[in-house]
Amino acid sequence: MPPRPNILILMADQLTPGVLPAYGGKLARTPHIDALASAGVLFESFYCNSPLCAPSRFSWAASQLPSRIGAYDNAAEFAAQVPTFAHYLRHVGYQTALSGKMHFCGPDQLHGFEERLTTDIYPADFGWTPDWTRFEERPGWYHSMDSVIQAGPCTRTNQIDFDDDVVFAARQKLFDIARGKDRRPFCLLVSMTHPHDPYVIPEPYWNLYRDSEIVRPRVQAGEVEDDPHSRRLRHVMGLGLAQPTEVQIRAARRAYLGAVSYVDDQVGSLLTALRDARLEEDTVVLVLADHGDMLGERGLWYKMNFFEDACRVPLIVHAPGRFASHRVREPASMLDILPTLVELAGDGKAPAYAAPIDGRSLLPALRGGAGPGEAIGEYLAEGAIAPIVMIRRGRHKFVHSPVDPDQLYDLAADPDERANLASRPECAALVAEFRAEVSRRWSLTEIHQAVLASQSRRHLVYAALREGRYRPWDYQPLRDANRLYIRNDQELNDLEAMARFPPLG
Repeated sequence: MPPRPNILILMADQLTPGVLPAYGGKLARTPHIDALASAGVLFESFYCNSPLCAPSRFSWAASQLPSRIGAYDNAAEFAAQVPTFAHYLRHVGYQTALSGKMHFCGPDQLHGFEERLTTDIYPADFGWTPDWTRFEERPGWYHSMDSVIQAGPCTRTNQIDFDDDVVFAARQKLFDIARGKDRRPFCLLVSMTHPHDPYVIPEPYWNLYRDSEIVRPRVQAGEVEDDPHSRRLRHVMGLGLAQPTEVQIRAARRAYLGAVSYVDDQVGSLLTALRDARLEEDTVVLVLADHGDMLGERGLWYKMNFFEDACRVPLIVHAPGRFASHRVREPASMLDILPTLVELAGDGKAPAYAAPIDGRSLLPALRGGAGPGEAIGEYLAEGAIAPIVMIRRGRHKFVHSPVDPDQLYDLAADPDERANLASRPECAALVAEFRAEVSRRWSLTEIHQAVLASQSRRHLVYAALREGRYRPWDYQPLRDANRLYIRNDQELNDLEAMARFPPLG
């Protein structure tokens, strides 16, 4: 067994773990993910650090909380000087490649990846910058309820176009690695956009499920009292303008399950390519997501909050030759992945970090020990009017914002988070402890001012760059046709022999 494994990271977008059979879900048909989970290490209480695409991905890549690196929202620039796991792995001799979505904003569209195989599905500019000073104005570029109201089967979508391209390019990359002369270990990130809304999916996946199978949300709208942030999210999503019917809710949840099965098929296709390229035994496979999806729970959709369906994500680590199959119950988060990968790639050497990291290695948990035991989160984007922070430890989750009442949930006794315990006298001491920890960890006033200043700068820059000649930052994949297939700079027989895998003889 080589000391430095290959690393294949399979990422879904907006995948809430509760739908997966490996996490207790009853409906989703995901045989490939199930197989990875049954032979791998599954983290039961794993969290993103900001329940929104770009902030979650940036903090994951850097192992730093969003406020440390200015990763406030989906139009925040990810600074090129921030080291990512791709930088660290490349520095110690890995080839690093990205196929698919990372939602990088700003001129740097690689962030340590040596090669990027596709463009991104989302824009790289500042056009999606929120404005906390004008909260009442719903941004036209953000989620509306159309994704739910128009849910159903389709033939083709933007997202199918994108993910088909992402998976094809990644499969090709695996075969290119197998046939190539580069003997460095690889880290390949394959990041799909499904099962992110809109909730539409081609009929073969829609037809895997029946309307009669689709269960209603566990916690219905109005069944529990809304907190102020949930009320703000209803405004941002336009829930006051268009309430979905029971039929539309069922259709959205059915299409979401179809999209989960589509993701599972892509996972299966990539695992087949890994095996056919004879790279399977030397590769650690990770399955994860950037955040979850409320799917109508509490009458909410998408993400942007710290309820379990939105901020809890799957993590499955499959490497049977290295780690025995088991489940990790203690909380952990995406901040913990960078130090884990760095240690895996370090050949036994102590890691040297060029910047502070907020995560802890998961290697002890992968080897059968305890997990880190906590997850820390921040939300600083649309739907908020001030910083929102989260501490998940033991059986409790604490959510705090200077403008809202505190929230405290006992997840062991109340997994659906129906009862906010923060105002109960018997919990006063625990709330005081959490509040004291918030004060130690964050200067929320300073973060608030930094967010407002960043939003103001980006609004000006975006407007200015749209005047005159526009030069977008969106990544342009390079493909040199002179080096593809059959060309006259090589002998035909030599070229065909090099392209054949496995080679003859």
